[in-house]
Amino acid sequence: MTARVIKPLGRGFLFLDSHPAGCARLVRDLAGQVERRTPERRTALVIGSSSGYGLAATIAGLVRYGIDGVGVSFEKAPTARRTATAGWYRTAETAALAAELGRDFRFVNADAFADTTKTEVLDLIAERFGGIDHLIYSVAAPRRVDPRNGETYQSALKTIGSPHTTKSLAFEDRAPVLQEVGIDVATDDEIAQTVKVMGGEDWARWVSALDERGLLKPGFSTVALTYIGSDLTGPIYRQGSIGAAKADLEQTALTLGKDGGVQAMTSVNGAAVTQASSAIPGIGLYVSLLHKVLGDGLQTPIQQSIALWDQLTGSAPLDLDDEGRIRLDRWELADDVQAAVRARWEAATQENLADVADTAWFFAEVRRLYGFDVPGVEYEAPTEVDVDWPAAASTGA
Repeated sequence: MTARVIKPLGRGFLFLDSHPAGCARLVRDLAGQVERRTPERRTALVIGSSSGYGLAATIAGLVRYGIDGVGVSFEKAPTARRTATAGWYRTAETAALAAELGRDFRFVNADAFADTTKTEVLDLIAERFGGIDHLIYSVAAPRRVDPRNGETYQSALKTIGSPHTTKSLAFEDRAPVLQEVGIDVATDDEIAQTVKVMGGEDWARWVSALDERGLLKPGFSTVALTYIGSDLTGPIYRQGSIGAAKADLEQTALTLGKDGGVQAMTSVNGAAVTQASSAIPGIGLYVSLLHKVLGDGLQTPIQQSIALWDQLTGSAPLDLDDEGRIRLDRWELADDVQAAVRARWEAATQENLADVADTAWFFAEVRRLYGFDVPGVEYEAPTEVDVDWPAAASTGA
């Protein structure tokens, strides 16, 4: 076993190591924000359970409704040179939380796109649970190998139609820097590949595989998490190559609901600081402005996940828009909120950046993704980095 002092070394929004104690404390802090309700012995499969909204959905489901089931993610173990990924440590602590709650929740570390992973997970579900009530799909990946043809698809972060220049936030020695970033136009092939990676094809394959094995319990429902966002980020996100993939995800929900005979929906979540979103130009600045406008009114992933579970379990009515999407982002897209954010966006300069945007909060949130800047953690003390993956789960690549 190896204990050492871990420092947040890296560049920009990427860190080389993560802090095990900070990641564990973060999981406990999230769990502490969830009010418990009487367990109904529901069983869930969460694809992408180690970070962002997938992690929040897993914790909220465990604490609030006592779900059993399986979480799937793809994380790296510790090595002689580096710690494990933050998601590895968060998963270990989430498994400990589940055990303390008396839940039977297992974690599989493998590529969710692979057919071998689907087989392994479905075998586990069949053996331990006999089926599932809910599937939550929350996958953000830069590439995907299609197991049916062996082809590798690469997602592209580009515009559609014409190039775009946006304001964006960077950090140099922890100091916020306002930049202008140009985004190129995606080719038709780049759009198609992005849809292959981030669209609905793999989600549909998970549902089909479960159905073919007879593992969908009566009343089964599934949601894929998505994002629409502001007009300020629209050219890069919703109207860009990623947006094409999100549109495919939403079309997949309609197809599954019609052809598969299941309740399939997308859940439109609000803006948040995640490892995936922080890499998108303009998003860091936008979320910093949004937090400056809303303060504690900015709903966190755990708050939104509580609302999602309340709706999935029937404790609260489904809040659907005209296209059948669950809307957890109405607080973000309210006219007055967007008007205030736009005014700050247009006024933002390097000189007034710290006044119009909550850049310190944003950078601290990015660091917390890796287990740093978490209150109550002694960062000068050595911490054990060799943490095992939860027992009775795969560690296959």
